[in-house]
Amino acid sequence: MDSRLPDPRSVIEGTDWAALEHAYGPAQDTPLRLVQLMDEDPEVQAGALGLLDMSVLHQESLYSATAPAALCIAAVLNDPRTLTHHEDYSTWDDRPRPLRAALLDWLGQVADSAAYSETTGEDDGNAPGVTAAVRAVRGMIQDAVAPHLLAPDPTVRAAALNATTALLQAPELAGRIAETTQTLRRLLVQSTDRRERAATILTIGAWGQHTTDWLTDPDPAIRACAALSPGCENNPQATQTILDALLDPVAIDSWFLEPTPTDPWAGDPLPHVDGRLRHALLAAAIDRTHDFEELLPVALASVPLCSNLTIDKDWGPLLAAAFPSGHDQRVELTPAQHRYLQALTDHDVCWRYTHLITTWFDNVGLPAHRASIKALLAGSQPRR
Repeated sequence: MDSRLPDPRSVIEGTDWAALEHAYGPAQDTPLRLVQLMDEDPEVQAGALGLLDMSVLHQESLYSATAPAALCIAAVLNDPRTLTHHEDYSTWDDRPRPLRAALLDWLGQVADSAAYSETTGEDDGNAPGVTAAVRAVRGMIQDAVAPHLLAPDPTVRAAALNATTALLQAPELAGRIAETTQTLRRLLVQSTDRRERAATILTIGAWGQHTTDWLTDPDPAIRACAALSPGCENNPQATQTILDALLDPVAIDSWFLEPTPTDPWAGDPLPHVDGRLRHALLAAAIDRTHDFEELLPVALASVPLCSNLTIDKDWGPLLAAAFPSGHDQRVELTPAQHRYLQALTDHDVCWRYTHLITTWFDNVGLPAHRASIKALLAGSQPRR
């Protein structure tokens, strides 16, 4: 397939927009919005992108006008007029940044929508042929996005990484992952920004590329992100890196500004991490160790940050790891089990609204009430 980008004007003038549709009907207004992206007035540019987002990518749905609009936007990424700064280039992000960064983010959202259900065959809800048309131009869009992975502006680089991650979900673009990884390795040599380096390493790891080079990085956050890579699952050094990091969970939470249940807008989530980094590291530690004795220091260190509301992310999985075969009332607790349960009973906030924790305790055969656990501990002599 010829992946050379067309001239944006040829896309605008050579497309029968009236025959295409967006969320509000015929798309004859779309070429005007595309032209306005190159206006000298940042307010006009911002308004144009907002209208494009609402029409050709309305609520992340795709339309027959989406593919040519995305192709045109990809083709103008190098235009110097996309470097103008504004804080309202998108309805979802009001950070002052170049239009180019907002356009890259938008292309990433288009690619994410196109990838939806691609490997499962589920109906994506778009009109027939629409999703296929967008998928067909992903290679050309990635050609336009790739050079911006090393852009001078960090917001442009971040947006290019997000877009690349979405685009390289395409099965036909899997062959580009190795080359893109080499580009990102050059970025990692140059960058001194912790979040950028972490996001890049997490992305490389998610692609199945090795991250062992960063297990000895001077920054503990970078070491931990490198160790989290699926390719490091059987790497003892990576597992030890994670266990060492989890001995100071407060430090982990200080590494990055992340969304939390109490403040979902506190910061941006890290890519390829489900929830908070601390919880992802804990899940990896549990998966990679097979002896609760080895996990005990981590489990004890985590208790001060546990509550009844976090049980699904921390002390619930740790309870399951402590009692992998369930609690047998005929068998004395091990020293590690005893110490962990004792630490939990000493932590008041774990026991508020006990109905939230019942399932985890039922699953391991333990009573879900604090007094019952205290009685169990009082009557149990840890076996050696």
